[in-house]
Amino acid sequence: MGHVSKRLVTSAAKIASVSTANLPRFPPKEALFVHREVPKAPFSPETWATLQSPPSSALSAFSHRIGLASVLATPETVLQACTHSSFLPLYRQQYPHEPLPATNAQLAPLGNALMGLFASEYIQAAYPYLPTRVLKAAVTAHVGPQTCASVAQEMGVTPLLRWHRAPKTHNRPAVLHSDALASVPRSITALVYKNRSLPSARQFVHSYFLSREIDLRGMIKFLDPKKALLEMVDKFQRERPKSRLLKETGRFSNSPIYVVGIYSGADQLGEGFGSSLKMAEYRAAEDALHRVYLTRTPNHLIKLPSSTFPLGLGDVFKQDPESPETSYIAPELTQAEIMYSSSGRSSVLTSRRAE
Repeated sequence: MGHVSKRLVTSAAKIASVSTANLPRFPPKEALFVHREVPKAPFSPETWATLQSPPSSALSAFSHRIGLASVLATPETVLQACTHSSFLPLYRQQYPHEPLPATNAQLAPLGNALMGLFASEYIQAAYPYLPTRVLKAAVTAHVGPQTCASVAQEMGVTPLLRWHRAPKTHNRPAVLHSDALASVPRSITALVYKNRSLPSARQFVHSYFLSREIDLRGMIKFLDPKKALLEMVDKFQRERPKSRLLKETGRFSNSPIYVVGIYSGADQLGEGFGSSLKMAEYRAAEDALHRVYLTRTPNHLIKLPSSTFPLGLGDVFKQDPESPETSYIAPELTQAEIMYSSSGRSSVLTSRRAE
């Protein structure tokens, strides 16, 4: 393959995929000029391909694929949800006299707030004893930017996305491909809320985001589990924990194993093993803390505050007289989280004791 052929192949590989519906309009008039006239700027096939909108068939197929054909009824609605605000400067530069396309600049923040609301209330209701910092990390793991970008790729948003990479400035952060992808599920959540109801938007978030399993155990870390367990037992007004050796093997060998249990009175709080008594006691205290923090409410007993909103169309603050009113009973408040090694402010406990 010669140098010219290699150059053509390399240039063709950089061009974004363009639907065959846009091929009759190629080459555009910007690429043609009369003899002896110098164009204002060289024609870029990559830029032209980026500015082309996906075909209506692809937009309709996307809305049917995610099960929202009744909500995203028109291709224009899907195109707006898939158009990032960073696309406007590039479009304005190439077509200064044409009207700007609709973007998801206002839909994405609304959808982000709704997704944070749904994730926070669900995790708080499912794990009532979870520390605050772990709850925030769990919300980010469920509906954070990386998760939204991954879900958007699974939905098949990549060929429909219209965006433009922007560098970091003093006023705004850089716009990356993952940021543009994350805006699409957020915009869809906002569209479901606007065109249907808040419970419908919550159902969409539960189906695509909150139904995923998150490893909460790996998010809970302690510098000194024994001290944190002592604080937790004092808050619940139970007997002070005591360690007991349950089993052991190979004490005088190169690989001994010890099994230690931690008890509060006659109740066993946790159990752990290790190659030393100190390691086994450490793991037993950590296991006791995990048993409390990861206590999960059964699914049939979870009650969410957003379940009281009406199911029909319209304002969420106006109850439909024909729909039955949904009651909500708030659960009892649990004990406050353990200050030491659970909220990142271990000095608060020391200063309180000093006073």
